[in-house]
Amino acid sequence: MTDAMKNIEFQSATELARLIKSGGVSSVALTDHYIDRIQRFDGEINAVVVRTFEAARKAAQQADEALAEGRDLGPLHGLPMTIKESYVLEDTPTTWGLEAFRENLATTDGLAVARFKQAGAHFLGKTNVPVDLADFQSYNPIYGTTGNPFDVTRTPGGSSGGSAAALAAGFSGLEAGSDIGGSIRNPAHFCGVYGHKPTYGIVPMQGHELVPGLAQGDLAVCGPLARSAEDLSLALSIMAGPAARQGTGWQLALPAAKHQRLKDFRVVIWATDDLAPVAPIVEERALDLGARLAAAGATVSYTARPNFDLEAGHQNYRTLLNAAMTAGMDRAQVARLMERVAHLDPLDQSEDAINARAAVLPHREWLRANHRREAIRAAWDQFFGDWDIVVCPQMASTAFPHDQRPFGQRRLITDGIDQPYFEQLFWAGLAINAYLPSTVFPTGLASNGLPVGLQAIGGPFQDHLTIEFTRQVADVLGGFVPPPRLSES
Repeated sequence: MTDAMKNIEFQSATELARLIKSGGVSSVALTDHYIDRIQRFDGEINAVVVRTFEAARKAAQQADEALAEGRDLGPLHGLPMTIKESYVLEDTPTTWGLEAFRENLATTDGLAVARFKQAGAHFLGKTNVPVDLADFQSYNPIYGTTGNPFDVTRTPGGSSGGSAAALAAGFSGLEAGSDIGGSIRNPAHFCGVYGHKPTYGIVPMQGHELVPGLAQGDLAVCGPLARSAEDLSLALSIMAGPAARQGTGWQLALPAAKHQRLKDFRVVIWATDDLAPVAPIVEERALDLGARLAAAGATVSYTARPNFDLEAGHQNYRTLLNAAMTAGMDRAQVARLMERVAHLDPLDQSEDAINARAAVLPHREWLRANHRREAIRAAWDQFFGDWDIVVCPQMASTAFPHDQRPFGQRRLITDGIDQPYFEQLFWAGLAINAYLPSTVFPTGLASNGLPVGLQAIGGPFQDHLTIEFTRQVADVLGGFVPPPRLSES
């Protein structure tokens, strides 16, 4: 390996594209380097589960030829990347880990893939997901289990677990995932990379689907994962904006970040909560960041909170989430659940009861839940009149060991605290339910050698502000740290 290629796999996408355009490295050389790393190291990680190496080599050759002719293919000129399996990429299957869709071969590129290609990137393949994109882990009967690059016995997160693992392992220059319950942000936290959940609606979901032409559902968003905040900003600019039909009537104009110095930010530190307690290391990282921000001159509060009932707000999110996630149930499943719900005690507010009722929610009840959500959004609007950023956990702990038991048998044990498996949806739901942008950023490794991330939530359409905040925080905390066992190979 030449000196120019040493550890190049962990460079940001922004830097890699600059190197290609300046002649520091060819697209072919970089593509072959990533392919070599996938072939050498992905056997035990199992992140890149659909591989399109020959198409990638051909596209890289074309990128180098274009450069020689003086043609600029875009901001990602010649960049090799991967993308979550749930996106539509020509000549590859899109299964969402479901056996019934094993042969669901795409005949064209979906919108996000097309936009990345138009920006000059090409694809090495697709990365692993859980069944139906519905887990904090990434395993399915088609592609198997993905391990965390820092410790393959542990989860990389889900549902964009393969995406985050590929970035952390140095298999890809850039990634894109999707998020309805933390599916971009949980993997970013577990794997020590950056992940951005955009404001709802600014990134089209077309091309992230099992069946083309479906209407965009509630809550879910598509967004980027990367090894730097700069890459998130660049990738968001590529992914965001109206689809063709919408573009005849409106264009996206996100406001620029209003602060360029940490001292100008007004930040709330929400380090833990009784509704979803977190491990000491996660709480400590949030509190430590608060102290560093205050030392830099930022305005910091540890007590400010939006003015709504947090427990009721979380229940509202769980109701709307499960309504969205179960929309595809067949009639027999619906009939069985309706029978069960009919016999539930009206006072039963257990997690199981809430989920069951949500799955068969009459439309009028969904509308009422949506009205309650609007009140929550209004409370957040008022809150962000006084504050710029909320820093809070994404998950309770560092990456946990693989657990493939039925959902009802799983628990999360966090420093002796026994929690229901999905209790940590509380942290993901704060931004999801209110349609807010949220950026997960790394804070370094814990004593167990695993990454610890936090999320920065901002007001509606303040996507550039949350990303810029995490960029500046990297100057204080440091940014992405490669897995030691993969960074010296």
